Amino acid sequence: MMVNLAGRKCVVVGAGTIAAGKIEGLLRCGAEVTVVSPRAVDAIQRLAEAKSVVWRRRAFSPRDVRGIFLAVAATNSTEANEAVFRACTAQGVLCNSVDEPEHCDFIYPAVVRRGPLQVAISTGGHSPALAARLRRELERQFGPQWGAWVEDLGRRRNEMLRKKLTAKSRRRLQQMAAPKAFRGFVSARGPIPARKRPA
Repeated sequence: MMVNLAGRKCVVVGAGTIAAGKIEGLLRCGAEVTVVSPRAVDAIQRLAEAKSVVWRRRAFSPRDVRGIFLAVAATNSTEANEAVFRACTAQGVLCNSVDEPEHCDFIYPAVVRRGPLQVAISTGGHSPALAARLRRELERQFGPQWGAWVEDLGRRRNEMLRKKLTAKSRRRLQQMAAPKAFRGFVSARGPIPARKRPA
């Protein structure tokens, strides 16, 4: 499931290194993030100082998930994570408890991002290490030129959709997404430098 988080209120309970990674992902998706934790790593403190997140410097309370769309429990305490999950369940809030699949309504996949193209890999929580390895392999397979190509496809598709679609234009849409078309795009554009993947 790909969920549009733009403008959605999300809570991350915990403010360590793992929580920082989850927060970065939520912010990248446009979520409004509140962090609940007495202490925070430097990266999260900087986000709070820049007003990119709201930081509530205290222990979690069930009221923290009222009116929230999604919550992430990322503390180093199983009991605390379970308390977050119970509060979310009681209030109908989606919850992910890090490294505790039994306390998750959704699981974070490993994701390869190339502009608008996203390839998600999940093992259903059975082996995050395998998902990470497969992501690295797919990052090599799907280089940075894929993002530019998909953006180009989108522009050309939108131009065609403004006109009346015929059987011929529908076939053209299929041809535009073919391997041959991709090779032609790369040949015409030349190599695109790779961007470093966010940590």
